[in-house]
Amino acid sequence: MPPLFPTRYIAFALCVVGLFASLATVLLWPWMWRGWIGLVVFAALTGTGIHDLRQARHAILRNYPVIGHLRFLLEYIRPEMRQYFIESDSEAAPFSRAQRSLVYQRAKGEPDNRPFGTQLNVTIAGYEWINHSMQPTKLANHDFRITIGADCAQPYSASVFNISAMSFGSLSANAILALNQGAKMGGFAHDTGEGSISRHHRVHGGDLIWEIGSGYFGCRNEDGTFSEERFAKSASDPQVKMIEIKLSQGAKPGHGGVLPGPKVTAEIAAARGVPIGVDCISPASHSA
Repeated sequence: MPPLFPTRYIAFALCVVGLFASLATVLLWPWMWRGWIGLVVFAALTGTGIHDLRQARHAILRNYPVIGHLRFLLEYIRPEMRQYFIESDSEAAPFSRAQRSLVYQRAKGEPDNRPFGTQLNVTIAGYEWINHSMQPTKLANHDFRITIGADCAQPYSASVFNISAMSFGSLSANAILALNQGAKMGGFAHDTGEGSISRHHRVHGGDLIWEIGSGYFGCRNEDGTFSEERFAKSASDPQVKMIEIKLSQGAKPGHGGVLPGPKVTAEIAAARGVPIGVDCISPASHSA
């Protein structure tokens, strides 16, 4: 025989009892401020419980009024609880806490070394390492650079480590400045991304890979078509070492892309050759 009062309603029932108890306290002793606080709190909880019983969107709240909200609260704070109390320093993807801490420490110029070996399980299957050589072999080439365009008039000796494409606008001015300065100091190339070459790419003079997408930013006419004159002008820049053709939108293949007008600032418009404050369209395919 089912119970007359389901246990799942106990929390809601306690809120109702607390409401009447607080109301009685206020009526009998109106000068007691604690009674007024209890009245407000239990009235809010009782109202929440009534709403939970009447709504039909969440089965959990309908079956467990008031107390059911605890489930959604725990679900909301789950990432933080896991990160701070459960997850180890070597877990998480794509980067563990130990890896993130290493980046933070080096960025701040703080010591990043830890004594007494490693906390990683070096005996687990799949762990990779490099053995120390007692008699190392001298390498003829220490930078592992690759010559691209050897049969061209201006070949480029490219590093195997370069900065991948991300446009100005997706990255801030300070980020572009920092990346290009790093490319200059490290002797490697900085890919501009589809957003073309901004003035921030030119400050430190790091090698550039100019990416050209379907929007032809930096080498386009007013109607969005390809401009040979503007292309020749930017391509002849000594800082531009290579040109990369982006065949399609990687994240949205076959659909193109849109940068909303409110995000098209004066600096972004100048770099891309588009009007300020107007939607910037990257077509789904090339027209040239």
